[in-house]
Amino acid sequence: MLGALLGQALDRRLQLHNWAQVRERLGGRPALRNDELLFVLLGRLAKSDGRVVDGHIQQARLEMRSLDMSEAAQRRAIAAFNRGKSGNDRLRGYLRRLSTQPHAAEGVLRACWRMVWADGRASAAERELILLWGKWLGWTTQQVQALAADYEPNKRPLTSSAAYQEALRLLGVSATSEPSQIKRAYRRLLSRHHPDKIAGSGASQLQVREATEKTRELHSAYALIRERRDFR
Repeated sequence: MLGALLGQALDRRLQLHNWAQVRERLGGRPALRNDELLFVLLGRLAKSDGRVVDGHIQQARLEMRSLDMSEAAQRRAIAAFNRGKSGNDRLRGYLRRLSTQPHAAEGVLRACWRMVWADGRASAAERELILLWGKWLGWTTQQVQALAADYEPNKRPLTSSAAYQEALRLLGVSATSEPSQIKRAYRRLLSRHHPDKIAGSGASQLQVREATEKTRELHSAYALIRERRDFR
């Protein structure tokens, strides 16, 4: 009874929703806002292999743009991303609470897979994290892994000239384009066809599926060009 009353008081006065948040507040770390949780997760993923690369940073920026964040919200997202890299947050309570919002939970998992494939590969550490977070969100291993297929670059042989030319065509660049030009083209197209952005504009399910397929093609094309041209 006392615990329940204390919990209600904490919720009213401090806007804390679980004991993990209480521990963080008492320990001097502010509890995560809903709009910060995603970027803490993305930061944790980006750092899981020990080094954050340019692809991770650019993917985080794409997520911000797709969510049409204000400048203040972007600053919070950047701080949350950096906070996630430290790996100090206990995320189970936050994700358990998010599990009551199926659409939001799926959006988080999809964003996580996009971050994983931002550098063209998915490490064992990254996969383990997403599967664990999916479990806390109430998803089965099979359901979480099924989402990965929407973002995993196709395995095309690097020796295939036709595949390389098709990748260049998809990004609207040439074999002599500078890496910086290729990166800009990739980011611009990815932002334009981002499934979450399309869904948020009131598009039909068919249009969202088409955007998802286009995004997968762009990921695959960029990964192929980057491997062939040997840049990150």
